[in-house]
Amino acid sequence: MRCYVQFLIPSSLPSVLHQVPEGHVGVYWRGGALLKTITDPGFHIKMPFLTHYEPVQVTLQTDQVTDIPCGTKGGVMISFGKIEVVNRLSKKFVYETLLNYGVDYDKTWIYDKIHHEINQFCSSHSLQQVYIDVFDQIDEKMKDALQVDCTRYAPGIEIISVRVTKPTIPDSIRRNFEQMEEERTKVLIAIEKQKVSEKEAETVKKMAISEAEKNANVSKILMEQRLLEKDSSRRQEEIENAMYLAREKSLADADFYRVIKEAEANRLKLTPEFLELKFIEAIANNTKIFFGEKLPNMILDQRLLGNFLQEVSRGEALKMKK
Repeated sequence: MRCYVQFLIPSSLPSVLHQVPEGHVGVYWRGGALLKTITDPGFHIKMPFLTHYEPVQVTLQTDQVTDIPCGTKGGVMISFGKIEVVNRLSKKFVYETLLNYGVDYDKTWIYDKIHHEINQFCSSHSLQQVYIDVFDQIDEKMKDALQVDCTRYAPGIEIISVRVTKPTIPDSIRRNFEQMEEERTKVLIAIEKQKVSEKEAETVKKMAISEAEKNANVSKILMEQRLLEKDSSRRQEEIENAMYLAREKSLADADFYRVIKEAEANRLKLTPEFLELKFIEAIANNTKIFFGEKLPNMILDQRLLGNFLQEVSRGEALKMKK
């Protein structure tokens, strides 16, 4: 079972009790004069009938300025449909700002100021510049222009950002701009196609260069391999030739040594006794028997044989010394 308690508020209480919403502060006028009293969000009490109360927002707020006509440098009339200004009033400057410009301070420093700055901007630029060339710069230019004057005359107002929509221009001029944009788009497409073609050609060129470098490297490796094989074969032949020369030299040295030793041995054998022995053996081997009435005469003088053998020994000795 629920119980409900009902409180009765006197009819005069609403004019005394008031509520300041969150994100706002309460400001008061008494007899038309702005009071320095600033209240925070919540319930507060004021004097009825004598004191007037207004909530003033001190958080971020967006003011929309609509239908702003202006004339360009060339005399063409255009209109900005909507410009949004994000701004904030500092809490500590609420009293000073409202004292100088009232509760509708944003009408003076945002709404009216936007109209003035847009007209100043359009009058110093051509339609081409406003609509296309420098349109992306209008936001920052408006923000800077508003903030400069606010900082100088109403320092409590902070301009956070400005968003400008595309202006409305005459239909005939708009069609010309659209055609120009189409032509520009075609040119950009052609340029992009050319870039793509150049990139493709460059890619093909790089691939060809890479393939050529690869083939060149393969050829170089094969050539180095053949050179190494040739060098290895040459070294093998040099080793075989050196071995052959060493072997032949060894054989020649052996033959030379054998001949020298035989010559020395023969020189040692050339004695009168040995020669006489050989002479006798030769005569004995050549002995013949003759039959008949008359025999050959052979005179053998032992002294002549000895002298002959001595002369032969001396001659051989002289040859060996030379």
